[in-house]
Amino acid sequence: MTLERYIRLIAGSFILASLALAHYHSPYWLWFTAFVGVNLFQSALTRWCLMEDILKAFGVKSGCGNAGPEPAPKPFS
Repeated sequence: MTLERYIRLIAGSFILASLALAHYHSPYWLWFTAFVGVNLFQSALTRWCLMEDILKAFGVKSGCGNAGPEPAPKPFS
């Protein structure tokens, strides 16, 4: 899995977990949901994400493993 997919997975998990905690425990957990949203917004504007730095420190590679279909070969001229 790529770095970008890990970030989306973690952010989505944090949001769903905080919504469940807000529903079953305390509405103050919605502040965590807002925190995740603000971090996503900030990372889109500044191109810096703390979770990306943390995942890179754990050795997660950036980019995709499959760049798509190979281009057609050029004809001989």
